[in-house]
Amino acid sequence: MNELRQLADHKRIVVKIGSALLVEKGELRRPWLEAIVEDIAALVAKGSEVLVVSSGSIALGRGVLGLPKGALKLEESQASAAVGQIALAQAYAECLGRKGLKAGQILLTLGDTEERRRYLNARATIGTLLRMGAVPIINENDTVATSEIRYGDNDRLAARVATMMSADCLVLLSDIDGLYTAPPATNPDAVFLPEVPRITAEIEAMAGSAGSELSRGGMKTKIDAAKIATAAGTVMAIASGKVMNPLKAIDNGTRCTWFLAASTPATARKAWINGHLEPRGEIRLDAGAVSALKSGKSLLPAGVVAVAGNFSRGDAVKVLSPEGRVLGRGLIAYDAAEARMIAGRNSREIEAIVGYPGRAEMIHRDDLALDDAPFERAG
Repeated sequence: MNELRQLADHKRIVVKIGSALLVEKGELRRPWLEAIVEDIAALVAKGSEVLVVSSGSIALGRGVLGLPKGALKLEESQASAAVGQIALAQAYAECLGRKGLKAGQILLTLGDTEERRRYLNARATIGTLLRMGAVPIINENDTVATSEIRYGDNDRLAARVATMMSADCLVLLSDIDGLYTAPPATNPDAVFLPEVPRITAEIEAMAGSAGSELSRGGMKTKIDAAKIATAAGTVMAIASGKVMNPLKAIDNGTRCTWFLAASTPATARKAWINGHLEPRGEIRLDAGAVSALKSGKSLLPAGVVAVAGNFSRGDAVKVLSPEGRVLGRGLIAYDAAEARMIAGRNSREIEAIVGYPGRAEMIHRDDLALDDAPFERAG
């Protein structure tokens, strides 16, 4: 087995768990949950950060509420999610707690990963949980989401979470052990693919069309997730969750499909910031701040000598040298008016100036892309 395929070799891992793995006949499969929590605790003990994107609230809630089998109305699904999410979060908290870990619940909607300001808020909250040693348990906010404003499947949500958090590995636990050239249940000649170097039209065709029975929570959404993840530098695995301790099974060499990424999450994120976002303003630095950025530090307000443009928090801005040369781009943590107010000031003064305890960094190093090429002149 290739040692690079060990999960513990990855620093930040997102694990997606489907409803069918967690809930059976309306009741939680607690022994299975306890087993995967063992796997999570083992990865954390080895130094990895683990985030869980978990389905199951609707399936669990309809069991608690005693709703009959069959399709649910929208309001019934939302009510089931409201009840089930409490039970699901409690179960995760109890199981993780027995391993000395804390659980943090995060409920997201489509806009939280697509709209930049909300994206930054979600990223900051989840990042803080990880720094505090908690395991974020993430789900779509099914109590308020409708068909027009929702992902509809947690495969793509997990991929968005992985890219948002710069995770280097995404694991989709499923009822199938990977990608085949055709549905193995109906085609005896289907060939298993252990590795996908890149996603081609042929690979997408293997997953079925959007209108097929595979399209919701099936292989189609998993390939969509792989496209999102690998483009952002995150490797992805599709593995069976039917076994106990499924993450441990991956490290022990069980069959699964790995989708490779051409770059790292950090490299992909920097490229996105530098090449795909239109700058809304400019931040000019002093010499000390330039040296700090080149040594890998974040940009603090104290190093800013001038602010230009009309931008909002989360927008991209050009970062300029004292002479006005473009050093790169970054995602600004303050609106233009606030940035002007705190420019040149110590981070400890931020709350007194803007009226709330804002972030110490004007641009965090993770949100900064410096040019490697010779600097260009601004304007």
